[in-house]
Amino acid sequence: MKRTRYIFVFFLLLLCALLPALAAPESYKTTVLFTHDLHSHFLPQADGEGGESGGYARLNTALNRERAKYPDALTVDGGDFSIGSLIQTLYTTQGAELRTMGAMGYDAAAVGNHEFDHTGTGFASMLNAAVNSGDRLPALLMANYKPADGNPDKLDIQRAMAAYGVQDYMLLERGGVTYGIFGLMGVDSDSCAPSSGFVLGDMAGNAQRCVDALKAEGAQFIICLSHSGTNEKKKLSEDEQLAQAVPEIDLIVSGHTHSTLTEPIVVGDTYIVSAGPYCENLGSITLSWTEDGAKTLTDYHLIPIDETLTDDREISLLVEQWKRQVGGTYLGRYGLTYDQALTRTDFDLPTPVSGVQSGSALGELVADSFLWAAQNLEADSPDVPTVTVTADGVLRAPLATGEITTSMAFDVLSMGVGSDGTSGFPLVGVYLTGKELKAAAEVDASVTPLMPAAQLYMAGLEYSFNTHRMFFNRVTDIQLAQRVDFMHSASVTMPDGTQAPPTGGDHVFYEDLEDDQLYRVVTGMYSAQMLSTVKGKSMGLLSLEPKMADGSPVTDFEACILRDKNGNEIKEWYALAAYLQSFGEEGLSRRYSYPNGDGRKDVSHSWNPIELVKNPSWITLAALAVLTAVVVLAVFLIRWLHYARKRRRYGKGTRC
Repeated sequence: MKRTRYIFVFFLLLLCALLPALAAPESYKTTVLFTHDLHSHFLPQADGEGGESGGYARLNTALNRERAKYPDALTVDGGDFSIGSLIQTLYTTQGAELRTMGAMGYDAAAVGNHEFDHTGTGFASMLNAAVNSGDRLPALLMANYKPADGNPDKLDIQRAMAAYGVQDYMLLERGGVTYGIFGLMGVDSDSCAPSSGFVLGDMAGNAQRCVDALKAEGAQFIICLSHSGTNEKKKLSEDEQLAQAVPEIDLIVSGHTHSTLTEPIVVGDTYIVSAGPYCENLGSITLSWTEDGAKTLTDYHLIPIDETLTDDREISLLVEQWKRQVGGTYLGRYGLTYDQALTRTDFDLPTPVSGVQSGSALGELVADSFLWAAQNLEADSPDVPTVTVTADGVLRAPLATGEITTSMAFDVLSMGVGSDGTSGFPLVGVYLTGKELKAAAEVDASVTPLMPAAQLYMAGLEYSFNTHRMFFNRVTDIQLAQRVDFMHSASVTMPDGTQAPPTGGDHVFYEDLEDDQLYRVVTGMYSAQMLSTVKGKSMGLLSLEPKMADGSPVTDFEACILRDKNGNEIKEWYALAAYLQSFGEEGLSRRYSYPNGDGRKDVSHSWNPIELVKNPSWITLAALAVLTAVVVLAVFLIRWLHYARKRRRYGKGTRC
């Protein structure tokens, strides 16, 4: 009896010892490898510091190394996997981006705004091309972005999406864990895809719908692939807002804003991660978690994709295949090859620093190339004063010291598609009045602090502004500046109408702008279409209305496209490539060697009172009037309060 009692006590003690372990929730570990905003960066590019960045053959080497350490890792992408290099010209016919991602073992990807640069029908063509290849492809997830009811191509697009298997969300079992993954398009991202023909659904509502459905179907860990982004300003940080609205999301892979997060953002129990754009890094995050929602960050690191990594042979061969196809199709019509050297440069031309108002050698080179193309490539170019414009947001890659090749020129201006259905925005020519050109300079001076991508670089116009002056009255000096480049012109029409032979060098002729005179403005299709939005973005204080040569409003920008003698569109990138080629073996002119430009845009940060108030517009005068009234009121209140205190202290006084 005593022995039975001891055995009972022993098992009772053992059960008490095991109860905490039996009650504890099961623990798991998840590793996710992630990219976003790859932008067709199949090949390495100069990083501006003497090294190289990106390239899918190197990316695959990094992926294989991480998978060796984490065999159950998921591989995902946050969207904008297309548009950014010459290989994107195969987008609608080969689906090269998705097929290469499939070869690299991606499990799933979101869809970004640049996937619609070829419109919704181009997106559909890409899906069909990818499916028809028979290659392995990543799942495409898009929960809140659907073809609009009024889209005439809606049915064809839906068929292509169904054939590919585009879906709102998916379940994926890996390493004994069931993952629920869904994809979202953000509000700002949608606004950057005006020609998509799709409509945006509510982010939080659709996210909650996906989470609820995935959990009901057995998902243990929820991942959102979001093309929405983060921002230092919380009210603009869409993915942080999403994490607050839908706390059941465990991990958000955040694309669109090109953020590089060296540490995850944590909102409640949701982790938000970003690895940076252009295949610069591969992100890796490992979380330990339990099904009650508790998480611990075990590991987070970004692996630079650079020259220290070897090329994966399989992906290298695939990329070379794409290059050959580009050379035989898209580039053939231009008489160029992928790696053809156009000229050389003895100095770097970096992309503009976002948010810093200044000139830019790269921006001015591009603007000059547009002017050169209008004068040398366009058929029947009108002999009128011309100003050319490009914007910070369309300059996608730098030019590094050494040879400048065809592909490098394309990379600088890789966005968009023309009316001919091929990659690259075409140049368009519209007309603005002198008053509107002054407003355009004011956009550069006043809107850029709010929208860095709107910073402008021009040829044919020089202006000065002070960043401390009143908004929309910052420009202090502006004039037409027609550069006569004798070295790159067979003959030049001088301002007096006479013909000047080429003599080498160049000269600039200055002329005041006439408010009511029409001037020709040449820019890319995207920038031209954005001109009419200035009024809204400046609260009605500035207005730009693109016009035809007769002064009537532009109703169809396709009618304004610059074309060569054969009727072909003159693409932005080809204008740059042809201009670079005109420099030949001598190399790029030294006037582009100044990082902040050659002075055609003079940015002052002076607090000199005279400079701040000279040539005031009604906006400045109104502000000064309000400020004066405030000062007068403040002086009056101070004097009144002083008088009131004296009366309280000494009373009203008595008569003798």
